[in-house]
Amino acid sequence: MGHAIEVTGLHKSYGNNEVLHGIDFAVPRGSVFGVIGPNGAGKTTLMRCLLDIIRPSAGHLGVLGVPPRQAGPDLRRRIGYLPGELILEGRTTGRRLLRHFEDISGPVASGRVEGLAERLGLDLDRQTRRLSKGNKQKLGIIQAFMHEPELLILDEPTSGLDPLMQQEFLSLVAEAREAGQTVFLSSHVISEIQQAADTVAILREGAIATTSTVAELREGATSRLRIQTPLPVDQVRGLLGALEGLDGLRLEQMQDGDGRPVCQASATWSGPVAELVDLLPRLRPVDLAVEEPDLEEVVLGLYRTPGTTDGHHGAGRTTS
Repeated sequence: MGHAIEVTGLHKSYGNNEVLHGIDFAVPRGSVFGVIGPNGAGKTTLMRCLLDIIRPSAGHLGVLGVPPRQAGPDLRRRIGYLPGELILEGRTTGRRLLRHFEDISGPVASGRVEGLAERLGLDLDRQTRRLSKGNKQKLGIIQAFMHEPELLILDEPTSGLDPLMQQEFLSLVAEAREAGQTVFLSSHVISEIQQAADTVAILREGAIATTSTVAELREGATSRLRIQTPLPVDQVRGLLGALEGLDGLRLEQMQDGDGRPVCQASATWSGPVAELVDLLPRLRPVDLAVEEPDLEEVVLGLYRTPGTTDGHHGAGRTTS
């Protein structure tokens, strides 16, 4: 299948200020690759390097099998790009503007633009200067998707969209993947990346803190465990104390709704599910809740963790 994007040792400096620090990653063809990070992490700089809008200070880039610096307009016609800061000519209509983009990007299938506009609820015959931020963003999404490019590079694509249109955008991404297109998108909206991406890279201060699937990120995270049992506190402490991956155990003697004494135990937990299942008959729970790991907490933890720059993620978080 090969890779749509290959990046090795990418550095970018502005004078003495280095904003990208030796980034390495590869994006398989036909996949959705999400880059997430706080503002200022380097997401936009990375995308502009891929498009040869700016030149890297060091490192190797391959986009659709060719170095972008040497490819020129032929490569750009194979890419759909939505910049993070979309600037549109205001003295024309959306329809005319898209015809101009078609002259640059290449042929667009008959009815394709109208179909996208209908799905996104955009009036193509309004002047762009009269469009709201959200409608301008819809116009940008249409120009990126309309010629069905091999590669889509989308910088903060749902900025300004309402929740319904965000879901429609995610449907477009899923359809692009099913059609064999590759999607590279950046966001600081964790739920968006969670729904859309096959692989996620966490970018922190110009370096990749970790690269993994959403499932792998969850495996390294902690669940929240809460159990109510008729057993006494000391017995519950002894049973749960042997459970691997348990942390922050809190025990409280209380009464249930019928006035019977129960012990409520709560903790965070990252251990094997089988161990908990084996323990349950001895705990005799009358109530049990295991909350799924919160991906947002995992990602925010990686934002904050210094030295997390391996670029790969196995079981648990990568730190150096």
